[in-house]
Amino acid sequence: MDFFITIFRTLFFYFFIVFVYRVMGKREVGQLGIIDLIVSVLIAELVAISLEDTSKSMFLVIIPIFLLVICQIGMAFLSLKVKKVRDIFDGKPSVIINNGKINIKEMIKQRYNLDDLLSQLREEKCTSINEVGYAILETSGKLSVFKKENPKNKTFPLPIIIDGKVEYDSLQLLNKDINWLREHLSVDIEDIFYGFYKNESIYIIKKDEVEVL
Repeated sequence: MDFFITIFRTLFFYFFIVFVYRVMGKREVGQLGIIDLIVSVLIAELVAISLEDTSKSMFLVIIPIFLLVICQIGMAFLSLKVKKVRDIFDGKPSVIINNGKINIKEMIKQRYNLDDLLSQLREEKCTSINEVGYAILETSGKLSVFKKENPKNKTFPLPIIIDGKVEYDSLQLLNKDINWLREHLSVDIEDIFYGFYKNESIYIIKKDEVEVL
């Protein structure tokens, strides 16, 4: 009897977890944030407990999973609306190589060693650090690399405005300040959905240009 109960629970949780992750939204495994990872681990543990102990009701697992999904969706919505919450839970990209120079201070802060850097540079077909103009460690752990020899990539696309908020860390990298930014904008900062600096120019997308469905 336990054999058939285990089979039933396995098939049930297979389709149930597929449904749960469809509800949570699409995201690649390598791009899971902290909250997504925690929820995934907890769901896996809850399902494992239910499969090991068939004497307990499945509702003791289904209810906590639904609660976790609600928390995840709620935090995802809050992160979408409040940038500070997004920065706390997802973190910020880190510039590891800036204009050909390694940022040792940032590497120490991120506990990112030279072996990690060299390994990920090789994955990007870079045989030497000297080939790299800029390298950014994304919040997913992936290293985005911009090579020196590409004339179209004099600078990497550095975000300076996100959802009407100024990215002061980016301005600091550019050795610019808020007054410089305002002088080079034809619209108010609060009206800009996304703005980035590349090749000595500022490109913006205004909030009224973003389609809301």
